[in-house]
Amino acid sequence: MAHEEHSDHVNYFYVFLLLCVFTAASVVADVVHIDSKLVVIVIVLAIATAKAMCVMMFFMHLKFEGNWKYVLLAPTVILAIGLPLALLPDVGVHYYPADPQYPANVMVVEPHESGGDSAEEAHNGH
Repeated sequence: MAHEEHSDHVNYFYVFLLLCVFTAASVVADVVHIDSKLVVIVIVLAIATAKAMCVMMFFMHLKFEGNWKYVLLAPTVILAIGLPLALLPDVGVHYYPADPQYPANVMVVEPHESGGDSAEEAHNGH
């Protein structure tokens, strides 16, 4: 029977070259004239995600870890989703009025027209 060896050895130079290729592809995607900015954004973000995955999997050694990494990630995901949802009623909905130019709770005061110099009147007690 042939027994396959499990090797944790990674050639980091190849990972470095792959990251360089991803970086060059990201620059090319940004420099090449593409009419739709949305397409450029999607391409650049997809390449950035691939680079982040390479760094996490190889340099942070997550590829060689067991399934316990998901147990550690679960509370973080719950907090990342739960905190914005918990703050949504206070910050996301209540703070911003329907018309930001004229909020409902701000009273607009018209300027008062006086016949004289208001600073002089205040000084003289009039």
